[in-house]
Amino acid sequence: MRDRLGEERVGKLLLQFAVPSVISMLVSALYNIVDQIFIGNGIGINGNAATNVAFPLSTLCTSLALLFGIGGASNFNLNMGAKDYKKAAKYVGNAVFLLLSSGILLCVVVRIFLRPLMLLFGATEDTLGYALEYTGITSFGFPFLILSTGGSALVRADGSPKFSMACMLSGAIINTIFDPLFIFGFHMGMAGAAWATVLGQIVSGCMVLWYLLRFRSVHLEKSCFIPKLRYCLRVAALGTSNCFNQIAMMVVQIVMNNTMTYYGALSVYGQEIPLACSGIINKVNMIAFSLVIGISQGLQPITSFNYGAKKYGRVWSSYRLAVTAGTIISIVSFLCFQLFPRQIISLFGSGSEAYFAFAERYFRVFLFFTFINGIQPITSNFFTAMGKAPKGILMALTRQVIFLLPLLVILPMVLGIDGVMYAGPIADGAAALLAILLVVRERGKLLAMEKEQNLQNSAGKA
Repeated sequence: MRDRLGEERVGKLLLQFAVPSVISMLVSALYNIVDQIFIGNGIGINGNAATNVAFPLSTLCTSLALLFGIGGASNFNLNMGAKDYKKAAKYVGNAVFLLLSSGILLCVVVRIFLRPLMLLFGATEDTLGYALEYTGITSFGFPFLILSTGGSALVRADGSPKFSMACMLSGAIINTIFDPLFIFGFHMGMAGAAWATVLGQIVSGCMVLWYLLRFRSVHLEKSCFIPKLRYCLRVAALGTSNCFNQIAMMVVQIVMNNTMTYYGALSVYGQEIPLACSGIINKVNMIAFSLVIGISQGLQPITSFNYGAKKYGRVWSSYRLAVTAGTIISIVSFLCFQLFPRQIISLFGSGSEAYFAFAERYFRVFLFFTFINGIQPITSNFFTAMGKAPKGILMALTRQVIFLLPLLVILPMVLGIDGVMYAGPIADGAAALLAILLVVRERGKLLAMEKEQNLQNSAGKA
């Protein structure tokens, strides 16, 4: 593992690390999609709208998982590349502690403030009961969801991407099996979907914990799991860009839910149709986005190790391959969203003609710039993996906070509910452009450092 990241062909490494990571992220996205499909067919539009109301908490779980998981993995690989194995072990142990403690804390907070949170997230009179039932149960799974998602990054960093994939896949399979059994077989409704989700998360979390207690690259002593402030802060620093990206998504989801219900009530569609459609479409888009995030996570150990080892040419080559793969996936997603919107939305149950008309238009307008959406998240993780947290944070904030959030507030004032749709492509285009400008500058720096390093190596040999 220690030599492979610095010596093996970059393309082969990216394939080995990115494919399991892509599958893991895809499986994570499918957790919510599976619930949405069965709830839509078993309960209807109000059930789908309720899961959309609850979804910001799933995003918050992912943000905490990436904050401590990616932050711990990046620090681990940077120190492994610099051959400081004792410090690398400390970062893993502190990251595990942070993942577990944050999951337990979030579960407690959500259970205390459940009703006001659901109202804040945009629940209507018709959807509040469903949202309370679903979230009240799924909150028990938050510690396991955070541990499995964040711990998977540590497992990949240790050179076991396939086991990381198996952890996520096992949970998704369990969720998919028990969803229809609980909803239709036992007639448990929303509670059945929620318990199926929690069961899958428990299995995934336990598998990850089992692996972390048997780490391969370094020996994890009990002292490694005792939190130290300097390690915790460094973990959080390198995980912040990924965390902020998810937090921004959560804030946008909350604002969008409330915007949809407010302006939907002023339109011909009413409150529930825009709320349900936006939730479904955003989760479908998350499948494409999760594929790109998976590639960026597969890129992380390669970039961190080689940057720590001062092999800057390999750092740039890995980024170039990752962003190419991400762009290809984004183009395929764009074609699906533009050509087959009705077929996709039909998977989630039936509805009125107004429901399908709104969904088709939302797909085609809001996701119009999907074909360039792979650039921003990969670039953000690229900077983070090199230890350049400020640039990573900036890139994480561009699409969601700096561009999309203000547009979601301003444009609907002028265009009504259509303003929400046009906010998406404008934000996507601006974020991609900024990412390109920043990474072009970084490319010049990397190539200059690579040239200087080669001269030093030649001088040393002479």
